[in-house]
Amino acid sequence: MHIASLRSSFRISPFVARRCLFTQPPTQAGHNKWSKIKDKKAAHDAQKSVLYARMNNEIIVAAKKGGSADPEKNVLLANALKKAKEQGVPKENIAKSLARCIGGERSGERFTYEALAFNSVGIIIECITNNANRTIHNVREVLTKHSAHMTPVNYLFHRHGCVTVSLEQGLDFDSPTVSKFIDLASEQGAIDFEEARTSSEEHQQYLFYCPPQQLASFEEALSNFGSGIEVESAEIAYIPSDRTQGLESEVEQQVKELVQDLEEIDDTLRVWTTLDFTST
Repeated sequence: MHIASLRSSFRISPFVARRCLFTQPPTQAGHNKWSKIKDKKAAHDAQKSVLYARMNNEIIVAAKKGGSADPEKNVLLANALKKAKEQGVPKENIAKSLARCIGGERSGERFTYEALAFNSVGIIIECITNNANRTIHNVREVLTKHSAHMTPVNYLFHRHGCVTVSLEQGLDFDSPTVSKFIDLASEQGAIDFEEARTSSEEHQQYLFYCPPQQLASFEEALSNFGSGIEVESAEIAYIPSDRTQGLESEVEQQVKELVQDLEEIDDTLRVWTTLDFTST
């Protein structure tokens, strides 16, 4: 396939078309000031939850790639911690991520669990543990508490390499620089890309996907681009085939609380769901 045609396919990709905006019809509860404040707070809290989960993962990945949970001996980890602080991640969240890094250095085997919540939301929980019985017990306990259960949901996701990049402030997405970057990504085997759900006008972020086995070379090629585009993280990600939408706000909040409780389990590395919390 020619690069031009692949780049064209990006422009009409369903990932790109599915932006981080969601329109809901007005509710029957009225249009009072408190209702608007409540909705804004819920959206803000959801955005923070996505950010905290991503930064937790970036800290753990940086510790593994740099070979140490000591930021003085690991430049990648030091940079991840600096970034987390700059983006307002609470100190206790950062401390917990570091504790998981230290635990991961001692011992641990990787396990992946699948679950379904409210008959429509797929969940994948990645864990590292030195006691599988303890971990699966803790995961099941949380799922049961929230009326969810373990069942195969892997078919609801695609497993891709995912590289998160950010544009320097003032760099427009339609600029020649970004166009060249997209061409480079396509040449290196990119499958698709989309705007990150944590993206904002001040901090534009995009997710570029590639086959899992090509992640290392893909990340290296994008990292060497420079010119106002920075690679922030790289990981193997579970991307929903279709994000679950149309749930009642109460159900979305319950799923959010389930995810938070799963992330509180010491052995949890990452929780993936088919629910787009930015729709709240």
